[in-house]
Amino acid sequence: MTELITEPLDTGPALCEEGRDLTRDVLERIGDKWSVVVICKLADTTRGFNELRRLSGPISQRMLSATLRRLERDGLVTRTVHNTKPPRVDYALTPRGLSLLGVVRALARWAEENASGILDSRTAFNAEQA
Repeated sequence: MTELITEPLDTGPALCEEGRDLTRDVLERIGDKWSVVVICKLADTTRGFNELRRLSGPISQRMLSATLRRLERDGLVTRTVHNTKPPRVDYALTPRGLSLLGVVRALARWAEENASGILDSRTAFNAEQA
């Protein structure tokens, strides 16, 4: 299970500088709205493309395809093509994708727990700016 960090780590400036472009790229990928949705929908099972699209809300076929390709490229999702008529393609989380699932769920839990306070802060900030 992924351990949640409750206090800042003393990582020093060197760690923050090393690989920062890749780190930003990875965070951008896993922070993408549709990537999070797809990772959560693949949490417990393998799913076909159409099933994923149906479960993922208002996502276009093109956006789902692009999201799955990026997740596959990063080694988070596997794609299995079955030689059937019509052809069937299944997607599943890889071990790396499963390790990310705990982080994604923890982030979603944090967002739910803090949503009300964040909305209050936004309202107060907007009132001060007006």
